[in-house]
Amino acid sequence: MKVVPGASRDSIAGWLGDALKVRVSAPPEKGKANAAVEALLAEALGVAPPSVRIVAGQSSARKQVEVAGLTAAQIRERLEESSGVMSG
Repeated sequence: MKVVPGASRDSIAGWLGDALKVRVSAPPEKGKANAAVEALLAEALGVAPPSVRIVAGQSSARKQVEVAGLTAAQIRERLEESSGVMSG
């Protein structure tokens, strides 16, 4: 996942190869952008916020996210359905 903090609004921009590009308005300080990413993904996937957590790359633009109870294929499918994000 590629995260762009400090954007004008929160959005899921789409796929960059196998990486999902996410924009959040929160600044990249004190975990604010990470929390915004987790909340945005939870909403888009229709899961409870505690189900989504960043497991690697907390201080990097490139992050790995774990979603409890969903496979990678289910995540991609739900993102395409809920956000209009197309596979790339």
